[in-house]
Amino acid sequence: MTRAAALLAAAAVLLGLAAGGYLALRGGDDRFAGCRRGAVAGGTAAIGGPFTLTDGTGARVTEAEAITRPTLLYFGYSFCPDFCPTDLARNAAAVDRLAARGVDAGLVFVTIDPERDTPERAAAFAAEIHPQMLGLSGAPEDTAAAAAAYRVYWRKAGDDPEFYLMDHSTFTYLAAPGHPFLEFFSTEASAEEVADAVACYAAAL
Repeated sequence: MTRAAALLAAAAVLLGLAAGGYLALRGGDDRFAGCRRGAVAGGTAAIGGPFTLTDGTGARVTEAEAITRPTLLYFGYSFCPDFCPTDLARNAAAVDRLAARGVDAGLVFVTIDPERDTPERAAAFAAEIHPQMLGLSGAPEDTAAAAAAYRVYWRKAGDDPEFYLMDHSTFTYLAAPGHPFLEFFSTEASAEEVADAVACYAAAL
């Protein structure tokens, strides 16, 4: 996906959130107020929700089973030539930084290309990036439902049946048990910035 397409995808997601009234922030009772980084921050934002996907062993995995601690959640695909491997490597580096600080954080990759990314392929791709990253796929309707819950923009680009690309938004979402969405990170955020933000939220949980 080109950078222009990614920017358009991100803009589409942000405009959709704004149009739906999802940019609201919580008031003084927000225990995460000191951690919030941007306008689209969790609390009252209608982002995230239940999903059921499939891991590399064929087991069905719910959001409660995937998000058992502060978790960086990313939607992409294994054939992605640019943003996905870069963003996922950044997320992995952030989790390693957090581990060095004594903060336990998780990594989840959800494919938006189940046609090529079988559960086995999604799991193998995730493991190539970080041994603790959980890779999830499933039936097209399952992955579409998970993406919709997180307001992910995605569409198939091109007609080649084998080597097509996917246009998609490139946000990483921070979730935790009981908090399907706490924060998002753009591609531009560094591993250190992500780690600092996650550590703040983890301390407030």
